[in-house]
Amino acid sequence: MTTMLQEPRTLPRTPVPSAMPVPSAPTADDVRRGELAAFLRSRRERVSPEQAGLPRGPRRRTPGLRREEVAHLAAVGVTWYTWLEQARDIKVSPQVLDAVARALQLDRSERSHLFALANAVDPMPEADCPGVSADLRMMLDQLEPFPAVIQNSRYDLLAYNRTYSALMCDLDKLPREDRNCMWLAFTNAEVRATLADLEETTRAMAARFRASMAEHLGEPAWERFLAKLLAASPEFRMIWARHEVAPITSPRMRGHRHPEVGELRLNITSLWTGPHPGGRLLTLTPADDVTRERLEKLSALARGA
Repeated sequence: MTTMLQEPRTLPRTPVPSAMPVPSAPTADDVRRGELAAFLRSRRERVSPEQAGLPRGPRRRTPGLRREEVAHLAAVGVTWYTWLEQARDIKVSPQVLDAVARALQLDRSERSHLFALANAVDPMPEADCPGVSADLRMMLDQLEPFPAVIQNSRYDLLAYNRTYSALMCDLDKLPREDRNCMWLAFTNAEVRATLADLEETTRAMAARFRASMAEHLGEPAWERFLAKLLAASPEFRMIWARHEVAPITSPRMRGHRHPEVGELRLNITSLWTGPHPGGRLLTLTPADDVTRERLEKLSALARGA
């Protein structure tokens, strides 16, 4: 008998599903554009046609303004503004954002938020000297007889107690735009005369100012102040050309020569009063007992006692 050999039966192959593409995680820019789009929609829906000086019309279902109305008020293209609300990756100039902010009637906080979300520099920023709360002013007063001041990261003097003013000069008599430690240290003869080690102090201040300015490059207020200092002080121009940097929070001791109470040796402590790089509280405490006694005398002079 002949045995027939059968070919092995091949089982049909089960198709292997192709790998599904894994969606990429949203980037920081994606999230920022999404937040910007949502913010613009919410602000647009809040403004009525009457508030914007536009007729309501008989068949309006959209709450607030339409996209084309915002585009018209801001003098920008409707397609461009629509893309902005759709979180498209498009370039936005500060001038156009300024026009959109005006069209949407944003207040100062909303305007700052808009420019932050758009990753743009506001051409008309809020002054960097915000109001100092009553609680902070009370703290300054309670620190007497120790000199104390609240500065921002650009060294603007936002508030100070009487002893600090007596230590430096009569700050209340200065124009507000001149109440800045950098400006006083490089241009005010009275303040410069009180600094025991003028060269070292001004050099260190310039190095800390450069470190702070790295976070504010291109901001008009900072650029104007830097240009003002460069134009006013040959000494500052020379120091600035060295490109030295130093951390703004580094502990330090500073000597003062006050014409009425004599030599003072002061330890400087810096405490941020809010998110960095906002306002910070500087206290000048005595490095020895002699300085403590002289600070008490200086405080009494400041009070007119």
